[in-house]
Amino acid sequence: MEQWQSWTDNDARVFICVPSEHDDKYSRGVLGVIAGSTQYPGAAVMVCEAAMRTGVGMIRYLGPPKAENLVLTNRPEVVTADGKVQAWAIGSGLDAERIGWRGKLTVKAKLKEGVPTVLDAGGLSQLGHMRGPTLITPHYRELAWLLSTSGVNVTENDVKSDPKKWARFAADSFQVTVLLKGNISYVVSKEREIALPPASTWLATAGTGDVLAGILGALLATHSRQICLEPEFLSAIAATGSLIHARAAQLASRGGPVTAMGVAYAVPKIMSDLLHIG
Repeated sequence: MEQWQSWTDNDARVFICVPSEHDDKYSRGVLGVIAGSTQYPGAAVMVCEAAMRTGVGMIRYLGPPKAENLVLTNRPEVVTADGKVQAWAIGSGLDAERIGWRGKLTVKAKLKEGVPTVLDAGGLSQLGHMRGPTLITPHYRELAWLLSTSGVNVTENDVKSDPKKWARFAADSFQVTVLLKGNISYVVSKEREIALPPASTWLATAGTGDVLAGILGALLATHSRQICLEPEFLSAIAATGSLIHARAAQLASRGGPVTAMGVAYAVPKIMSDLLHIG
């Protein structure tokens, strides 16, 4: 029997971390980002922008010079030196076929650190190397590809026709938390199944998935300790990030087209609204 949980603004509110007077940039959470490439440098900008606007103490960005220059031009507070982080956001804008052996070694090394990690897009190809709590964020085509690489005969249309079934199958097969992205997104973990409210159809545009990865990465970094102590916490974070993303798109859209950066810019207002419910 299906027991899919809904997720509301009140549910999401609980998982927003407000800094105290005793916090500093390190205690608020440091997010490591490996995103963007020579082919898709803008993805790195969108991940970092969204993460900063979701509320994180610091971002450490590792990526190619072209993407790094764009990130620093847009967000000069981002740090480009390697170091300790509380979570990783890996994969947005990475081309799995062009990442090269050095890039793969870097990703594998970071996955072995054991901190909470969101794997998106090109990072999905490195799924088998993770050591810590892991959230994957495929859309239907990516989930079909990911399952096919593990020997499962499934197509994109199969996933579209029964997304709940295949999201659960992936969560069980890979022992991760799955956020299957779509107009209605689904979060599945070992012990929880969540169906998110429908999002704006205007979200179907380039870069909005990168914004979601940044939102999720920030939430992972600010809740890293709780996630490590209780991995099931990760499903609530995934649902919260997805809801914030959808609400930001609704605000940015106002019934019309949106851009990815427009969604990112709307995130602080949504965070404030959620914190002041009632």
